[in-house]
Amino acid sequence: MTSAGPTSQPPAQAPSPAIERANRMSAANMLRSLLPLVLICLALVGWMAFKQSDVDTVREVDPASTVQLAAARAGYPVVAPAGLPDGYRPTSARTDAGDAEAGDPVTLEIGYLTPSSEYAGFVISDDARASAVDDVLDGAQEQGTVDLGGQAWTRGTTERGETVLSGTDGDVTVLVTGSATDEELEAVAGAVRPYSG
Repeated sequence: MTSAGPTSQPPAQAPSPAIERANRMSAANMLRSLLPLVLICLALVGWMAFKQSDVDTVREVDPASTVQLAAARAGYPVVAPAGLPDGYRPTSARTDAGDAEAGDPVTLEIGYLTPSSEYAGFVISDDARASAVDDVLDGAQEQGTVDLGGQAWTRGTTERGETVLSGTDGDVTVLVTGSATDEELEAVAGAVRPYSG
């Protein structure tokens, strides 16, 4: 006969802390933990975008010193737009006159943001090979002339489909072109005056 006595079972062990941590790191728990952080980040991004929507990001420049340098070094009388109506904002001005020696060609470029938030560029140069001239006129199709501010300008269309107003005086070429409307480009061309310093 066998006697049924108490059977000995090993004592129940408490799960180790490492196993408990691993059990808590499920994907659902991780998503629940990250959700508040994601919402806070989205709220901050939205708030910053709203706050900056009223900020004017256009950086205006004063082209006066660039025009003055070009006029001082150029071997021709420099002209530039002056007295443009409100809404025309100069955003760039550059010249290669800083490195020019006596008799070297000089190119002056001024870029404007127009009232319709488009680009209008003014260029004057006595270098027909200057990229600012060649890039615009190469392949341009002439479409007649227009009188602006007492000056005759040749109207054309560039290879990019933009209007270009151009004039020449000997070796000097003057251009007004860009994505702006014809009326805005004509306003820039009509404001071109001899630089008086």
